[in-house]
Amino acid sequence: MQAGQHDPFESWFEALEGRCLHGLSFAEVRRALQALSSLYVERRCHAGGPARALQGAGKRAAFALFYAPLHFLLVRQIVRSVGAASPPPETILDLGCGTGCAGAAWALECIGETGGVSPPSSRAPRLVGIDRNAWAVGETRWTLRTLGLKGAVRRGNLEGTPLPGSGTAVLLAFTANELAPAARERLLGRLLKAHGHGASVLVVEPVARRVAPWWGEWSRAAAAAGGLSGLWRFPARLPERLRLLDRAAGLDHSELTGRSLWLPPRSASHGPSMGQDRKAVVRLQFLASGGHLPAGPGEGAHRGQGRAAGLAEAGDGSRLRTGKAPQPLQLPARVAHQKAELPEHLLLDRIRGSRRDLGQ
Repeated sequence: MQAGQHDPFESWFEALEGRCLHGLSFAEVRRALQALSSLYVERRCHAGGPARALQGAGKRAAFALFYAPLHFLLVRQIVRSVGAASPPPETILDLGCGTGCAGAAWALECIGETGGVSPPSSRAPRLVGIDRNAWAVGETRWTLRTLGLKGAVRRGNLEGTPLPGSGTAVLLAFTANELAPAARERLLGRLLKAHGHGASVLVVEPVARRVAPWWGEWSRAAAAAGGLSGLWRFPARLPERLRLLDRAAGLDHSELTGRSLWLPPRSASHGPSMGQDRKAVVRLQFLASGGHLPAGPGEGAHRGQGRAAGLAEAGDGSRLRTGKAPQPLQLPARVAHQKAELPEHLLLDRIRGSRRDLGQ
C-alpha cells in the first residue's frame, strides 16, 4: 500500500465490532471469551474441543471479535517479514479459513506490491477459503465483502481440496494442529508436492511446543525443500475495544507471538543451494529495536524494521524470548562470520548451517 493510505484493518475491525456486539453486551462477550480461552487449552487434548469452541452466539462473537483480529495482525506482520507479498500470488488458498482474517491479511499486503490506483479488489490476489464449519464460511464471505476482496468460500474437507501450483499460494493459519496425526502427515506431503509444482506455502501456529509437537518434523521437511522456519514476537498495537476486552478477560496480548514455516515460490527462492544439504536447518533471524512497529502501512511500516523480533527456531530446546524488547542474539563461537560484539540494531538475515554449527 502507498504511504498515507488508510489501514483497512481499522475499518474492518470497526465494522466487526458493530456486527459482533449487535444483541450482545460487552460483559457477555467477555464471559464468552473467558470460556473460549479455556476451550482453546482443552481442544489441544480432546477431540471434542474444536467443535465445542464455536457453539453458541457468545463464543462465536468472542472468536470473531477477539481472536480473528489478533490472527490478522500476526499473519500480516509475518507476511511482511518473510516477504510473502512479493511477488504477489494470483490466488491464495486459505485452508481452514475460519473467519477469513489470515487470508485477507495476506491479500491486502499484496496490494502495495502491485502499485497503481485501481480499487483494492482489482489488485489483490483472489482468495479461496475452505472450512468445515458453516458459520466460519459465512464469516469469511462477510470479511471479503467488507474488505472489498474478491474470492470464493465453500464448506469442505481439507483432504478433499486439490492444492494449486505455480502462481498460487497455500495458507494454513492455526489449522494444521486441528487435524488428526495421520491426516496432518498426509497434508504435509501434499504441501511439499504443491511447492514442488511452484506454489508458495505459509503455515502459522502458536508458539507453545505442547500445542504443536509435530512442528519439528514439519520444520525439517520444509528446510529440506528450501523453506524457512521462524519464531516471532511483535509488539501489538490493538484497537481500544480489543485492548479492553483483552484486559477484562484476564489475558495479555501486549505482544503477538507465533511460529511459521515459509516455502517461497520456486522463482523467488533464495538460490539452489538452500535445498542441497538435506540435513541443513534454514532459519530466519531478525533483531530490531528502538521503536514501535507501525500498525498499518500508512504509518511508514517497513518489512523487518521497528521493534519486532522474529527469533529463530533452535531445535527441541528452543523457546521464544520474553520481555518488552528483543534481547541481543548470541551466536556460537564456531560460526565463522560472528563478530566479537553485535550492534544492538543489527538486522541478521538468513543464517544457514547444521545443528552442530549452531551449537545444538
